[in-house]
Amino acid sequence: MEIVTKRFILRDFTKEDEPAFFAYHADPRYAAFCAPEEVAPSHTRELLNLFRQWAAQRPRLNYQLAIVDRRNSQELIGCGGLRREDYGADRAELGIELAPQFWGRYAYAIEVGKALIEFGFQELRLKEIRGVSVSANVRVARLAQRYGFVAVGTHPGSNWIDERGWSQIEWQLTRKSWESLSPV
Repeated sequence: MEIVTKRFILRDFTKEDEPAFFAYHADPRYAAFCAPEEVAPSHTRELLNLFRQWAAQRPRLNYQLAIVDRRNSQELIGCGGLRREDYGADRAELGIELAPQFWGRYAYAIEVGKALIEFGFQELRLKEIRGVSVSANVRVARLAQRYGFVAVGTHPGSNWIDERGWSQIEWQLTRKSWESLSPV
């Protein structure tokens, strides 16, 4: 599985990606918007195992792909994907995470987001893409709005989110609204 953009390759994870994946999951900047258990090495290991399981599924419902630089396919930028498992055949949840050293750099998330949205609507024939973010993560809100996502709900989060005075925002993008915003 591969999605190629101008600067990146989104592909299934390999063993070589593991050290960089563990490293950025342990970075305090990354941990700022995560539950404490989500940055534990055991959780990171479970995620990688889950991504491998998803890659082997037929038919494949979930795509969580490593993002690597096309010029240096060993440099892990982050990961992103679309997950349909709990949404049905024509809906999916979008998720993108970049290693903190790539935050705010040269529109990386914009390029990756566009590629995943196009893959979802064109290849997977989705009718709707959803996303969930923490209210304090303004970068995600700006990215969602850039692509035409609209906030469709605000919900209390788990305990660690509530303790910080945050909530969860649920975002929605329909194929119809994407097509009306995208040049043909």
